[in-house]
Amino acid sequence: MAEKIGKYEIIRTLGKGATAIVYLCRDPDGDRDVAVKLIKLGKENAAMSRRLMKLFQTESGIGRRLDHPNIVRIYDAVVEPDQAYIVMEYVDGTPLDQFVAISKLMPMHRVIGVVFKCCLALDYAFRQGVIHRDIKPANILITADDEAKITDFGLSLNLQREAGKDSTFIMGVGSPAYMSPEQIKAYPLNQKTDLYSLGVVLFQLLTGRLPFRANNPATLIYRIINFDTPSICAMNRNLPEGLDPIIKKALEKDLYNRYKNGAEFAKDLASVRYQIFNENDPKEDTSHFKALRVLPFFIDFDEVELWETLRICVWRDLAAKVALMTEGEENRMFGVIVSGFVEVSSEGHAICRLGPGEVVGEMAFLHPKNKKRRATVVTLEPTVFLEVNPAALALSSDEVQEQFNKALIMRVLDRLAQADTVLAKQGPRAVNPDSGLPPPQASSSIDLQLLP
Repeated sequence: MAEKIGKYEIIRTLGKGATAIVYLCRDPDGDRDVAVKLIKLGKENAAMSRRLMKLFQTESGIGRRLDHPNIVRIYDAVVEPDQAYIVMEYVDGTPLDQFVAISKLMPMHRVIGVVFKCCLALDYAFRQGVIHRDIKPANILITADDEAKITDFGLSLNLQREAGKDSTFIMGVGSPAYMSPEQIKAYPLNQKTDLYSLGVVLFQLLTGRLPFRANNPATLIYRIINFDTPSICAMNRNLPEGLDPIIKKALEKDLYNRYKNGAEFAKDLASVRYQIFNENDPKEDTSHFKALRVLPFFIDFDEVELWETLRICVWRDLAAKVALMTEGEENRMFGVIVSGFVEVSSEGHAICRLGPGEVVGEMAFLHPKNKKRRATVVTLEPTVFLEVNPAALALSSDEVQEQFNKALIMRVLDRLAQADTVLAKQGPRAVNPDSGLPPPQASSSIDLQLLP
């Protein structure tokens, strides 16, 4: 006979957490599959058990009165001496945390559609007097037809409780990277804290990284409270410009200037949909990835770093005789030739011709003070150029920045070595140290012109 939790027959385990196990079960009365969250209550840690029970009672009590297509339904809740369990709607879906890696991002239109539905769900929950307090990708499920389902209201705050009566607020709950500044400061919360967290989720789903990152919690908290929100369009040049003000408003530190409700957030997301004229084709992304994978410049980049590179760079298809860079201009942009050839010249004289895998513009980028171009770069034939904006690169992951810096420095050193070889062929015969003659005095200097 199959194992049961109460009257619910266990089919298989869906997931395990620090405090609970979720099972796929069969409800004999409703003749349906359900998800059952089981919490074991241990006498060895009475304080923790009381805390778990408090969270459990919050989720069951609040969840059962939330009836929305984008919120996981609560059907039943049972408390026993040594355990408690909640019976929930079973959603055959995938948590959004499976789509936050730079190599696994969902297409833009899908992301906006999913977050749009979450906005309406949070708006509904607030009108029922409930805020979630732990909105993050792991707590949002997405089905095969892109239906979003917010789950885990175990940290929810019931706004309808009278002040001073059995508050459900528990210090330390929530996921720090997604917390609003007021939640970190333990200020009174309203629906705007969930909208902030959803803004962080939107940022991550579109870029593959969090708006604020740090190596330790203290630094992360400081940045969330004090740092300005990065430009999302600077990180992914394919995003419509209308998304930047939406993200910035969702992540406003000043509550007065943040979205006042989910409906307002959703309305702005709907208005930006028309700006998505040409959704990125996954096949095109894959072909671009393969083109970079074979270039020497990217030989040490792993797959995730290469996908992130594609997100922060601009893929440019250029005709012949197009000036990529002009001598004397001040610009730190640089890039890598994917296909085709360019000519590098200075003062009207050609220096060299460069082909696939070569980088141009690196001197202005690497120089700490002088941003002025030292040469002109012009395409000789139809050329594909991967343009790197320094501002976008500065917002990328530490790993990607390190790979670019290493590749650029190696390339500069290789070119210096090549220049030395050329100059050696043009110079006089070197002094033989075994001849006993004094070295000749230098009568002139050689002006070495580096590449742009």
